[in-house]
Amino acid sequence: MTASLRIVSFLPAATEMVCALGLADRLVGITHECDHPQEIRDRPVVVRSAFRTDAMALDEIDAVVTQRLRSGQSLYEVDERLLDSLEPDLILTQQLCQVCAPSGHEVSLVLKSLRKKPRILWMTPRSLGEIEENLRALGEATGRLDFAQRLIASGRARLRAIAGASRRLPSRPRVFCMEWVDPVYGAGHWVPEMVEIAGGVDALGRKGSDSVRVSWDAVLDWAPEVLVVTPCGFGLDRVIEQIPRLRRLPRWSAIPAVRLGRVYAVDANSYFARPGPRVIEGTELLAHLFHPSTFSWNGPARAFRRIETGSP
Repeated sequence: MTASLRIVSFLPAATEMVCALGLADRLVGITHECDHPQEIRDRPVVVRSAFRTDAMALDEIDAVVTQRLRSGQSLYEVDERLLDSLEPDLILTQQLCQVCAPSGHEVSLVLKSLRKKPRILWMTPRSLGEIEENLRALGEATGRLDFAQRLIASGRARLRAIAGASRRLPSRPRVFCMEWVDPVYGAGHWVPEMVEIAGGVDALGRKGSDSVRVSWDAVLDWAPEVLVVTPCGFGLDRVIEQIPRLRRLPRWSAIPAVRLGRVYAVDANSYFARPGPRVIEGTELLAHLFHPSTFSWNGPARAFRRIETGSP
């Protein structure tokens, strides 16, 4: 089955899962955001953003996304002709977030135009456990279930090791994971679980639920001792570009994390925003940021950057 299977991924996280299962050679189509691992970057791009964001400020992106969703417009464009020519046997997509990939309604419309009707595997995780379920389902669909089970077991063991060590620590810092900077959003879905396992407490996170706007006053009241800046969809360089905006927020210097020098920009795309295999590394990274004397970080140096917390 695997030898002839043709897979198209509408999700960067699904693309990473496919490659983690050793099926990179079966991947015949990807999205414009699929950038990991390096070997798949030359694959045909069947999904692109409907508008460019590289020159837009965060509040402008938020406004355009909100307007398009309210008016029923898509945030993505699917190249239906290319998709049809690729003749996929399996398409990987989601219903979790209209901002992350084409939604279920859009995918259904696209499927009507295809001459060959592929199988659709829906990936809609809201927790670490559901990410595992997605990986298991992909393993079943591709004849790689045993491989998927081994990956899941390995990831669970790593998370248990972090959780066990963090439970033995005398304290857990107050944390705020900022999923968007302007306006400010707290983290949702699987990220609050990652924080908890890593030995932090984020009262503004929404475990298993959509991320939502958080007032700056609420952040000030929570007084986080560690602030992790992790805007959805951003790599490290673009996250760092947002820091001057943070420094202009009212009473920025009053936040304990600022006074303690514990504000961190992270590679959100690689370790937090995508519900794929690298959330394990993301949890290990958080443990290091929260408890650096207990947990080391052995991943890429550009996974995070401690931010100088002075005035603009």
